[in-house]
Amino acid sequence: MHVPERSEILDIPPISPAGCQYLISKVYVEHTCGHHTEHCYWFGGGELVSDLSCGRPVAVCWCPGLPKQRLCPESRIIILQHPAEVKRCLRTAPMLALGLEDGKCMTFRGKKFPLPKHEGLAEILNDKDTILLYPSPGAMALNKLDPVGTNGQRPYNLVLLDGTWPQAKAIYHASPALYLLRAYKLVGVPASEYVIRTQPTEGCLSTLETGALALSILEGNQQLRNIMLGPLHYLCSRITKWMHFRFQLENGAVTHQSKEFLIKQKTYPKLIGRRLAKQLRMLPEES
Repeated sequence: MHVPERSEILDIPPISPAGCQYLISKVYVEHTCGHHTEHCYWFGGGELVSDLSCGRPVAVCWCPGLPKQRLCPESRIIILQHPAEVKRCLRTAPMLALGLEDGKCMTFRGKKFPLPKHEGLAEILNDKDTILLYPSPGAMALNKLDPVGTNGQRPYNLVLLDGTWPQAKAIYHASPALYLLRAYKLVGVPASEYVIRTQPTEGCLSTLETGALALSILEGNQQLRNIMLGPLHYLCSRITKWMHFRFQLENGAVTHQSKEFLIKQKTYPKLIGRRLAKQLRMLPEES
């Protein structure tokens, strides 16, 4: 891999990127691509790992896809994140957080909410303008709500559950405070554009896609969605084009259809185990 000429060996604390157990060399690199400057650490394995923003290897850094200026909608997104989500390489919640101004995307981590460690969350959940995006039995279509500013509507606090579907369901049932929120769901959901990750069913979206679509509806601004999806589009495009990733592409990192789609087309390559069958039954029917 080409290393920029300007490099300086620094005594920096070790960083452990996914799949890198040992730090062989520590080289600080300032790597500029277009209008985007990446400050990275170069590891002996030849992998450039960003120490700012996304924290991803440079080959799959999605920072250039972020808005040039962080967005400042009137509403804010509240992410209730399952702890296991932090370990996932292909998570999109950081894209959501880095695309919005500070205070417009807040993340609380746990399996039950709120807890004493979740400072400020109880007040948010008690706010009359807080809504939950979750397909509970009584959930209404999100697009039935008045956009911010219409009929005096104040900015919303949009609560998202971040995790796999079973994890989100477990968070909901473990958190009685969420039962008291007005629940809404997305209808007429487009196909996921996160083509490098397999979704369990048609209509399932990543956290970024869910937040972007919901926020564009609540703000009455459809352009928000396209701007917020910039990092996702950049990442998917770069992975399919970047020569450094050809080996991975030829060995599994390809575009994916959902498991549900493959099963319906009778092209799912594996036996359907109990866990998958149960998950497909658990997922809500499309309205």
